[in-house]
Amino acid sequence: MRYSKIPSKLFSENRGKITKQLMPDSVVIVLAAYQMPRNGDQFFPYRQNSDFFYLTGIEQEKSILVLCNNTGKDELEEILFIIKPNDKMETWEGFKLTQERAREISAVKTIKYLEDFDMELHALLCRCNHVYMNIPEDSKFAPEVKSADYNFLQLLKTKYPLHSYERLSPFLKDLRMVKSEEEINLVKNACTITGAAFKHVLKTLRPGMMEYEVEAEILYEFLRQGSSGVAFQTIAASGKNACVLHYSENACKCSDGELLLMDFGAEYANYAGDMSRTIPVNGKFTKRQREMYEATLQIFKFAKSLMIPGTTINKIHSEVCKVSEEEQIKLGLYSREDSENNKSGNPLWFTYFMHGTSHFMGLDVHDYGTRDVVLKPGMVITCEPGLYVADEGIGIRIENDILITENGNFDLMAEIPVEVDEIEELMKKGK
Repeated sequence: MRYSKIPSKLFSENRGKITKQLMPDSVVIVLAAYQMPRNGDQFFPYRQNSDFFYLTGIEQEKSILVLCNNTGKDELEEILFIIKPNDKMETWEGFKLTQERAREISAVKTIKYLEDFDMELHALLCRCNHVYMNIPEDSKFAPEVKSADYNFLQLLKTKYPLHSYERLSPFLKDLRMVKSEEEINLVKNACTITGAAFKHVLKTLRPGMMEYEVEAEILYEFLRQGSSGVAFQTIAASGKNACVLHYSENACKCSDGELLLMDFGAEYANYAGDMSRTIPVNGKFTKRQREMYEATLQIFKFAKSLMIPGTTINKIHSEVCKVSEEEQIKLGLYSREDSENNKSGNPLWFTYFMHGTSHFMGLDVHDYGTRDVVLKPGMVITCEPGLYVADEGIGIRIENDILITENGNFDLMAEIPVEVDEIEELMKKGK
């Protein structure tokens, strides 16, 4: 791993929070993510299941965590099953966790090898009635490839049909939304690396560069700073490409006089950063570009001021849309009369700002949490209003990551340049 050691106490405390909510006589089973085939005999770079990492800190494939609260003793029974290392495997694939190392990382005292899993699980299930499985529950995302947890559940139901199967996901969702101090520090590191990459782009961007060159400069700085890579696919969208919200082809030229919208984030210890900035390719905003950028920046600052405990993302977005409409009218995109007489079904502001203002962040860039969840201290959300005027070939998005605190919020990216004059000055120095 490329990051500093995470105190194992974090993972043991996370497990403790889960087990307090279980019914008596329960077993919890959580599996590591699959290795995903790429092509031929190759796998994609491995990324651990976020929930598994949250509970163990283990990043190795083919690992299984089992928790049981029916031990006949006061303490919880915890077992972590891992691959048994051997010389041939390590010659071809490199280091595999020893039992001692797995114990040190996870704070799970009982570490066993996978070859013991079936027998150990059978013994636990014979004295327990409830089995908690962690099946992904995202109403907006249903991939064709099923998770390791899902596939194992189908097998388990066949072998042990009379057990009661329960959902672990709701507990994990509630817990992961509120970050511990250690988690917040990991998100801060991801944000710091993301900011360093942005400053690097400010120094290196030139008219004529390809969007994929910008993407390469970002990845270069991520890796140089100790990140494992990107938290999501980098968007480097110049000109009219910026009006495509999830544009990621990054194959066009960044032309003189255009704006470049970048939406990117570093991943550090599996925690994500997520930032958007829009800058002039030649280092100088035109009058119209500056007008639109300043309008978006004002909306951004207003939105950020609303991000406090007790509200929800939906309530924030509702207020942001009202301000967005006012700014769009000032920019001459339509008149107030046009807005009042609009019969199209969607408000006119939606033509130029068609996405949400915020989402939750953490181990996943779109982390657990719905738009109706009441914000609490320790939650991390994004602030990302935008303005997209396809007819003028201009798309602008400004985004920072915001920590909700007892007294309001703390901008985790406050030190990253966002003002027009600051951006232009830094780009001038880079030439």
